[in-house]
Amino acid sequence: MRKPVRFTTWPVMVVILFYLAPAFGDGMTLEDIARLEQAGQVAVSPDGSKIAYTRIVPRDLRKEDDGAAWTELHLVDARGESRPFISGQVNIRSIGWLPDSSAITFLDERSGDDHATLYKIPVTGGEARRVGSVATGVQGYSFSPDGEQVAVISQEPDSDELREKREQGFSQIIYEEDWKPRRVWILDRSNPDADIEPLDIDGSVQRVEWSPAGDRLAMAVTPRQLVDDTLMFQRLRIVDLDGEEIGRIENPGKLGDWSWSPDGAHIAFIGTETIHDTREGRLMVASGDGGQWANLLPDLAGHVWHVDWRSAGEIAFVSYEGVEARIGVIGPDGEGETTLLQEDGLIPESLSVADDGRIAFAATTVSYPREVHAFSDGQAERLTNSNRWLDERTLARQEVVTYTARDGLEIEGLLTWPLDYIEGERYPLILAVHGGPEAHYSNGWLTHYNLPAHHAAAEGYFMFYPNYRGSTGRGVDFALTSQGRPAAEEFDDLVDGVDHLIERGLVDGDRVGITGGSYGGYASAWGATYYTERFAAAVMNVGLSDKISMLGTSDIPQELYLVHYLTWPWEDWEMYRKASPIYYASQAQTPILILHGDADPRVDPTQSRILYRYLSLQDDPPPLRMVLYRGEGHSNQRAATRWDYSLRLMRWMDHYLKGEGGDPPDYSIDYGLD
Repeated sequence: MRKPVRFTTWPVMVVILFYLAPAFGDGMTLEDIARLEQAGQVAVSPDGSKIAYTRIVPRDLRKEDDGAAWTELHLVDARGESRPFISGQVNIRSIGWLPDSSAITFLDERSGDDHATLYKIPVTGGEARRVGSVATGVQGYSFSPDGEQVAVISQEPDSDELREKREQGFSQIIYEEDWKPRRVWILDRSNPDADIEPLDIDGSVQRVEWSPAGDRLAMAVTPRQLVDDTLMFQRLRIVDLDGEEIGRIENPGKLGDWSWSPDGAHIAFIGTETIHDTREGRLMVASGDGGQWANLLPDLAGHVWHVDWRSAGEIAFVSYEGVEARIGVIGPDGEGETTLLQEDGLIPESLSVADDGRIAFAATTVSYPREVHAFSDGQAERLTNSNRWLDERTLARQEVVTYTARDGLEIEGLLTWPLDYIEGERYPLILAVHGGPEAHYSNGWLTHYNLPAHHAAAEGYFMFYPNYRGSTGRGVDFALTSQGRPAAEEFDDLVDGVDHLIERGLVDGDRVGITGGSYGGYASAWGATYYTERFAAAVMNVGLSDKISMLGTSDIPQELYLVHYLTWPWEDWEMYRKASPIYYASQAQTPILILHGDADPRVDPTQSRILYRYLSLQDDPPPLRMVLYRGEGHSNQRAATRWDYSLRLMRWMDHYLKGEGGDPPDYSIDYGLD
């Protein structure tokens, strides 16, 4: 393999200098975190001269109504200069390009639109122009190679009869039966409003991509338009332009990113080899006619999550290995694997490749959140700076930590240090547990509204982010180590990591808090009940507390069974019972703050309610509070919710890890927005 290129532009020099001496300035506040902007989707033009990207801009609650962040359209031009294209109070999404690179394409609801509509805006400037839509709005699209036609995905519209019944008040939901499939329409750009029928595809289409050869479409299709199906049962189908099936790729299990080769001869995709793999992450290639596939990196000790083609003979990919990541290439025959870009602390999070091989990607580092980067001619370059004021903040030292679990397994994690650290003193710790568990932390930007590492560092905390067993980034075998054993060794790894930091003389073992969301919320509930003697505070977000009812109320029962539990409750009631935090409620003494979106379909809010109730009914209950966020799902989107969350999280930790403890602080919050 060729020697990888090192990322040597100024942003990484900042990181290097940071480890030599601290920057000058104040640490980050929660207000700083709330106003962080970052790059979203990144798409390089086919000719490689320009890069379109979305910029995510949080709302300012002092000036704007509450809501999710705005998503603007920006452009990096041929000189490498970034400028806004469509900005302000907008929600641009699904950006792409016309094949001739003359215009950026995107979805939006603009004035007069009832649904999401496909637009284009010339790179030379001017107003966005409507390309086309269908009755229920566009949910995905792909242009023909000549740009004259576009395949669009839209939900099948209701019949006139059904609409009439709903207008009469018959709006009942027939659970998991009255779903509508997503169909594909092929629109002619010269007459986009023509009355045409969708292609006759068996199932529901999640994504469509036009072959560069122009004669066929590849589609990701599910049996039903249900979340469980989209997670576990997406399969690739190749059809002609009339919808007749040419071939299929019967990929088992979860399906990730996929891409046509430039000549249309192959499809590269990220999938699994068995339906029990916990996460897509294997780089596969198959014929453009469908059929069998080949695993190009069978021995990879990591997970591949992004793929594109640099030429008909070279597949580009992003591989996550340990806490680092790299951009590599490999031939469709599995030969010639080469690392193009690998730099510790630079974490690519997307991939877009131009016809000339130029690569654009979003990436984070330890010193900034997602920004646009490019790689070409052996050089990598950062192209955007969305938060120039970060240069005035002192950021925490971030260390890669390796320790040995009690059974001898090596575990990795990331540790952020207090800004005021003094050798020999011990500090409080916030343990941050990721969800999944098929996910992992990378050695990039770790600070978010729910895990405010740089603010915690400014307040005198260590924060530790462990990649416990079952995490991704260490290969399929490591990801399977916790399968069928919920809350067993995987959560012991968390406590072993805390013990490692105590043994190093860094952490005060009496002042350790735990927090996380989803599976991390489950770990937080476990820490507050089963491991209550080890944690002085817990903040549980959208977490699990009762495994039995969790499977019966979640929208992903097949995923839970196939890749997590491997058994149904009625086959092993004891495993489900013993893996449930409520089973240990009577011994719980850890002060716990429970947070949950009241519209969460993944982990039903009853998981939080039942834990709250079981704990509150004890003779000597621990300090306890539950907060439900109206209208929020499995992840919080509104600015007011996130601001409330950040304030409550840190106040709870401060109260029990640094303050007087005892009864919970008053439930009212001073939001400081006056």
